Amino acid sequence: MQRSKTTGSGRAATVRAACALAIGAYGAMAHAQSSVTLYGIVDTAIRYTTHANTAGDDKLQLANGGVSESIWGLRGVEDLGGGNKAVFQVEDRFFPNSGVTDPAYPFFNTAFVGLQSPTFGRLTLGRQPNPLSDAVLRTYVSAGWLPTVYEFRPEVNMAQGVWTSNMAKYAASWHDLTLELSYAFGGQAGAFGAGSQIGASLAYVPQGPLRLAAAYLDSRDAVNTSAHFKAWTAGAAYTFGGTTVNFGWSQNREDSGFVGNFPNGPFTVAQLTALKFNTFSSREMFFGGISQVVGGATHVSANVWRTLQDGKTQSGDGNATQFQVIADYALSKQTDVYVEGDYSLYRGGLIGAQLQGFCGLSAAAGSTQLGMMVGLRHMF
Repeated sequence: MQRSKTTGSGRAATVRAACALAIGAYGAMAHAQSSVTLYGIVDTAIRYTTHANTAGDDKLQLANGGVSESIWGLRGVEDLGGGNKAVFQVEDRFFPNSGVTDPAYPFFNTAFVGLQSPTFGRLTLGRQPNPLSDAVLRTYVSAGWLPTVYEFRPEVNMAQGVWTSNMAKYAASWHDLTLELSYAFGGQAGAFGAGSQIGASLAYVPQGPLRLAAAYLDSRDAVNTSAHFKAWTAGAAYTFGGTTVNFGWSQNREDSGFVGNFPNGPFTVAQLTALKFNTFSSREMFFGGISQVVGGATHVSANVWRTLQDGKTQSGDGNATQFQVIADYALSKQTDVYVEGDYSLYRGGLIGAQLQGFCGLSAAAGSTQLGMMVGLRHMF
């Protein structure tokens, strides 16, 4: 009897061990096959701005966003076997001071699904950053350690709204080169090209110090289909030790008949008019900066932008020169404090235009503007 009892106990233990092993193997397999990551940034700052309205008044505020916009999102990956993956991402941009979604964007400003292959590249479908903005952010963007679009990054304004709806985007990499091609559907019956956008970029991002990129975008007006809004950019960044130097050039050109009837863009015609975004035939920007890492936890950066504009009428002619200094200190891997100062000179048709870098808000109502802020950012 004792022998039989021992044998039964051993079998039970074996069954339990097998079940535990199977459950553990299934959990490991499920984890390997699919994962979803919650991520985000909460950033706010106390900001002082001169000449904040047409009366020339100054403003002190708890800004909705500081050196970064506040976001939350989900990224998902499913392993399809053979190195192939299904991917998705949704992301919302919000105001931390009021808790509302940024009214300049849809609730999910980024929303796409796609397939990724080690052999054939990556194809994504939905609302997502266009190839021009991808190229700049990957290489020669100002203060490149900072995440997302932020309060004062004027070169972002040259990327036709950064995000494009109804877009199919393909990316392929060879060694250190990444090629992106995109097409945004206009979706109009009988007029396939109306409101569409095409894009392309090539970025060289090696393990070494030099990074290069160039890109092109062409958006077609949805009403006047012969009118186009085109954008080009090229630039480089070089890192040596703890120092990074960046330089870039961007140009936007609008045909005279383009008034902003672009359903895949971020704004309506009325909003673009208020931001003076459809008043120019050509807008050209040169920008550069230098960033320095100090002691591993501190980043310091100085940047300058020069913009030249030819208007569709003479009143639209103008220019702008903008300067910025910023210091950012990491309290931990997720939390930073920072101070920032910016000063801008606007002339002619660029007075009151959107030329600061964050969507939906115009620049100085006067010919000069000083801005200063101190803030706190947490990433998760």
